[in-house]
Amino acid sequence: MTSDLRAPIASPRWRNWSGHEQAVASDVLAPGRVEEVAALVKSASETGRRIKVVGSGHSFNSIAVAEDQRMHLNRLAAPVSADGPLVTVPAGTTLATLNAWLAEHGLAVPNLGDIDSQTVAGAIATGTHGTGLAHSTLASCVAALTLVAGDGSVVRVDSSDPIFPAARLGLGALGVVVDVTLRCVDAFTLCADERPMPLAEALARLDDDLASNEHVEFYWHTSTDWVQLKRNNTVPADDRPLSAFRRWLDDDFLSNTVYQGVCRLGRAIPATVPTINAVAVRALAARTYTGRSDQVFCTPRRVRFNEMEYEVPRAAMPEVMTALRRIVDRLPFKVQFPVEVRFTGPDDVWLSHGYGRESAYFAVQQFVGSPYEPYFRAFEAVCAPLGGRPHWGKLHYRDADSLRAAYPRFDDFLAVRDRLDPGRVFTNAYLDRVLGR
Repeated sequence: MTSDLRAPIASPRWRNWSGHEQAVASDVLAPGRVEEVAALVKSASETGRRIKVVGSGHSFNSIAVAEDQRMHLNRLAAPVSADGPLVTVPAGTTLATLNAWLAEHGLAVPNLGDIDSQTVAGAIATGTHGTGLAHSTLASCVAALTLVAGDGSVVRVDSSDPIFPAARLGLGALGVVVDVTLRCVDAFTLCADERPMPLAEALARLDDDLASNEHVEFYWHTSTDWVQLKRNNTVPADDRPLSAFRRWLDDDFLSNTVYQGVCRLGRAIPATVPTINAVAVRALAARTYTGRSDQVFCTPRRVRFNEMEYEVPRAAMPEVMTALRRIVDRLPFKVQFPVEVRFTGPDDVWLSHGYGRESAYFAVQQFVGSPYEPYFRAFEAVCAPLGGRPHWGKLHYRDADSLRAAYPRFDDFLAVRDRLDPGRVFTNAYLDRVLGR
């Protein structure tokens, strides 16, 4: 083991993107080769220490909190490579970097969430997803991966391996994922249609919209009866691009700089929130434009917030929406952020939120520094009895006993964990809570 592996690439002090989670690591590890990762894991196993890999810090809960050694993978020296549509990428690569490489080589990830700051390994490990009934989590695009197990052995996992459905979305509990092979598609252009609409109209037409569009989502602006409906569909040509100025104005200046100031006002003077939300709805304008797929899916998000996201069976969506409106109306504080609602199809990844069913996702958010726990707990109390599954990278209050009932293959996943990390080298308090010890 070379001494530079323990040289910090960052301060031992760490915080996640929202600032909700903070930790101080005993050591900060920055391996440059897979062999170095294996040596570090083997040493930790033999000495009873723990290692927690962190990516870009975009999980809102404590899944990435390192209670002993923190490992960063951004120094892993391996190029991105493609074999037809199969693209192998070092695990610490950000989605933004991957998307740029794919575009240069005429490829794309078939579906993405609304930010691209996460690392590839972090995104698949927590169930990052976009929207569209023909898609599920990003983990469903994984064709193979390489991980370092709890004894330091290097394991290649693909669809021929019985542990494949567990390893694709492993919560960081099975090993250090060092590379991921994604099944990509030819590069494509999206046409985005975004328009304000009464909530009742959006709900009435939802089934038709889901059936006739590739990607559908909406944002409900709390304290109002309005949503912003977004529909993205593949088109043959990028013939209606946004100008650089319009993109900057809409997605940067208004959505970040101005919105940051509005949120600060609402936090300082809560009574202004309903008026602010009503003004924001009146200011919404329809726009239709085309662009490279990842640049339509993903937009800058610099206004910090805390978030809970729940998946529920698609059929339960109206019940959850009705309950959520009651919750927001009864809270002792105001909700500034809109609620994002998305939809995905089923997959066979054991700990995927969409395992075995069509899903509706509700993301509830609050500006940093604003109260949120009563809001989030009330929302969880609605979703859990409906079979709801909390997003692994967002705030929630569930434990292993309650999650076991939500995931049919939960105990099968635990058996894989016992096989790959019997000494719990990769555990932390969050994993102890959601998976058990």
